[in-house]
Amino acid sequence: MTQLDGPRLPPSSGGPARSLVVLLHGYGADGNDLIGLANYWADALPDTAFVAPHAPEPCGMSPAGRQWFALSMRDPSEYWRGVNEAAPDLNRFLDDELQKHGLTEDRLALVGFSQGTMMSLHVGLRRASAPACIVGFSGLLAGVDDLQEDHPVKPPIVLVHGDRDDVLPIGFMFEGASALNRIGIPVEWHVSLGIGHGIDENGLSIGSDFLQRAFK
Repeated sequence: MTQLDGPRLPPSSGGPARSLVVLLHGYGADGNDLIGLANYWADALPDTAFVAPHAPEPCGMSPAGRQWFALSMRDPSEYWRGVNEAAPDLNRFLDDELQKHGLTEDRLALVGFSQGTMMSLHVGLRRASAPACIVGFSGLLAGVDDLQEDHPVKPPIVLVHGDRDDVLPIGFMFEGASALNRIGIPVEWHVSLGIGHGIDENGLSIGSDFLQRAFK
């Protein structure tokens, strides 16, 4: 197994962490790409620690970046195989971080972008206890057909996706939300108009509001 680590931002209150947000980056990036989200949310979440682990593998298409798993065919079987192979490293990291801060699962939020959203949904739905919430930007739910058989936990989820995303088209968001709703998992979703494969200011605001509600 690979020991994950990455950039961190401690609680802006200066006190101990009462909640933890783990930011999972996309394919070809690393933790430094996503830790900047913490700067947008720190004031609204003053007792929250943030960490953005680097994915375990060098990126096959961009060796300066990292990947949670390889992408070549970009089809459902590859996504499903990839999230399952990467899950043990991420689960161990989450366990270690919660123990380090003395926090329980209900004080953990997973925030992902693109491939990081695939990991957030896969791992967050299969933890022993439900995390406080999952926030997914511009991603998808891998293994839609296997979800009910895995008897997932049911954290609140918000999905945000640009309507001009040509990397992972917005249909993936609707497919994932529908699959989650069918088995009783609450999902909110938002379409970012005119946005491609990225996160806009409105998406950041939606994420902030959702995290505040989850940790309240």
